Amino acid sequence: MGDKAHTHPGAAGRAQAADHPTSVRNVVLVGHSGSGKTTLVEALALTAGAVNRAGRVEDGGTVSDYDDIEHRQQRSVQLSLVPLEWDGIKINLLDTPGYADFVGELRAGLRAADAALFVVSASDGVDGPTRMVWDECAAVGMPRAIVVTHLEAARADFTEMTRVCARTFGGDDPDAVLPLYLPLHGPEGPDGHAPVTGLIGLLTQKLFDYSSGEREEYEPDPDRLPLIEEARNRLIEGIIAESEDETLMDRYLGGEPCDVKTLIEDLEKAVARGGFFPVLAASPAADGTRQGLGTVELLGLITGGFPTPLEHGTPRVTTVDGTPRELNPCDPDAPLVAEVVKTSSDPYVGRISLIRLFSGTLRADQTVHVSGHGLTDRGHEDHDVDERIGALSTPFGKQQRPVSHVIAGDLACVAKLGRAETGDTLSAKDDPLLMEPWEMPDPLLPLAIQAHSKPDEDKLSQGLARLVAEDPTMRLEHNQDTHQVVLWCLGEAHADVALERLRSRYGVQVDVVAHRVPLRETFGGKASGRGRHVKQSGGHGQFAICEIDVEPLPGGSGIEFVDKVVGGAVPRQFIPSVEKGVRAQAAKGVAAGHPLIDVRVTLRDGKAHSVDSSDAAFQTAGALALREAAADAPINLLEPVAEVDVLIGDDYVGPVMSDLSGRRGRVLGTEQSAGGRTLIRAEVPEIEIGRYSVDLRALSHGTARFSRRYVRHEPMPAQVAERVREEAVSA
Repeated sequence: MGDKAHTHPGAAGRAQAADHPTSVRNVVLVGHSGSGKTTLVEALALTAGAVNRAGRVEDGGTVSDYDDIEHRQQRSVQLSLVPLEWDGIKINLLDTPGYADFVGELRAGLRAADAALFVVSASDGVDGPTRMVWDECAAVGMPRAIVVTHLEAARADFTEMTRVCARTFGGDDPDAVLPLYLPLHGPEGPDGHAPVTGLIGLLTQKLFDYSSGEREEYEPDPDRLPLIEEARNRLIEGIIAESEDETLMDRYLGGEPCDVKTLIEDLEKAVARGGFFPVLAASPAADGTRQGLGTVELLGLITGGFPTPLEHGTPRVTTVDGTPRELNPCDPDAPLVAEVVKTSSDPYVGRISLIRLFSGTLRADQTVHVSGHGLTDRGHEDHDVDERIGALSTPFGKQQRPVSHVIAGDLACVAKLGRAETGDTLSAKDDPLLMEPWEMPDPLLPLAIQAHSKPDEDKLSQGLARLVAEDPTMRLEHNQDTHQVVLWCLGEAHADVALERLRSRYGVQVDVVAHRVPLRETFGGKASGRGRHVKQSGGHGQFAICEIDVEPLPGGSGIEFVDKVVGGAVPRQFIPSVEKGVRAQAAKGVAAGHPLIDVRVTLRDGKAHSVDSSDAAFQTAGALALREAAADAPINLLEPVAEVDVLIGDDYVGPVMSDLSGRRGRVLGTEQSAGGRTLIRAEVPEIEIGRYSVDLRALSHGTARFSRRYVRHEPMPAQVAERVREEAVSA
């Protein structure tokens, strides 16, 4: 596994469409921002011969982070596919953003991949969010390996970092996380730092020297072998423990030497099964023109140890009406089932859909059925349409290399699918199917926006529709109470990218305004009002008088209208008119412009005119009566309250509980959860948690999750209500 002699394959490293699922490896790179994922991808592309220098393709572009926004922000903000070829195997590397705001892109990468490569910086270690993703992969049995980067850092210690990885990722079995190679150090420099110049294979006991810029293989000096004996024995024992040959451990303990070829085969099987997690070292060359240390070994692990798509089960598939459908896993001859894992827009080509084929074969210019269901709560309409796809291509940086077809297990780009959105299913038009969508994080940071000018207003709706079609972790809301357009995002960086894409990609300039929560009003006591609408201006006049009593009701009662008119003071045909006027005024509010709720309005008396009374006149009188009653009664502001569930590590329970109390929250209870975590349930006013996703991330170092749901409106404390009223007046 990686201990073979390799030559630079040149153009052979530029992967095209695969011809069989067994010749494909789909690998997602996971790690925190700054761990070196993108640099590693570019180094692997160089080693595979897909680029002329690290990160550069023939037109001078980069293979990853090629979006203009990524250049400006100097970080990955989207999922990137980089296909390579190594030893006749097509490797689809899925480079994901490490920043928490773009976890939706990470989840899309996990959906499209069959194995995960966790990238850990030797200088920074393992952060909380990376541990959480590891646990998610473990829950579904996804094969994983670990790559330690930044070995050139002054305080980098590969041995210590492998121990950290074993403790962090190994759980009850730290011997399942072990290194396959140990780094070799060159002479110390003036600063006392000895650079890593090579690797020694623990199984083959071969030395691989990268100091010249190319990988050279040697037999190690005999005095080096005792230095690796302990690590080698531990690795062999770890492999044997995962071996399907139950007699191998007995033979090994009996002193029988183990055949290296057998050990490598057992290692590859254990990795593909998700039972063993090797640790490797990688250090891309500083000048970007030579083979990076450990890249050959890593490519060997991917091709030899990671599973093929045939070994990855297909997500649940149903017909469009929900009937379960069984399919052979990854069969190119089976019915077509593909999933859109990413959607982007190109100013020249239009919409481009990155797809993963789980079944069947897709050909250029084929007509397919596009199904999208289950995201109506995020501004997406359910849709079932037939569309003819445009060109099929394999992406490489900004280039799109045409291919004639794509088989099950492979990834490719499809052009000109006008209705396809991220998460949609592509299937045969005469056999429409639907894949169960992957779990997406709920966007909980509101961003209220408005068009900057009239031309922007004309383009805003289309720009927002395209934005949410590309990113299912973003939710679009047209709030009917506050009359605001709200983009719900995962965090501030996510919001910044959304605004920049609106401006640069769709030509829409917007202004960010303060987000308003939907408040309500109610009466704080009983009151009465008289509505008098009498006008005479020639011809038929307007005459309507009504008298009402108003009293507060318990929360959730809404508006209750009671008719207690006696003696025909208000004719029967006009009583519904009074109610209509009262309800219309209640919807507008009676004090601060917020809807009035939870009151009983009783119509007890009134007057009418045989000629001048009308439906419109009594509607106006009803509204006037309600406003007069409100002028003589205390009006309470009601604020929405949400039930918040916070899943947090036990170490952060105290600070989170204290923070919730500072937000006027009421803790309902706590319960222990798996993995040393606690679930906190609390009720918190929504006005206090507008930025909670940002604040909680800072409080928990990115390890907490929370959800929220509206439960009711309740009276706002007097001092808070007064502040809200003052802010409304000043605005």
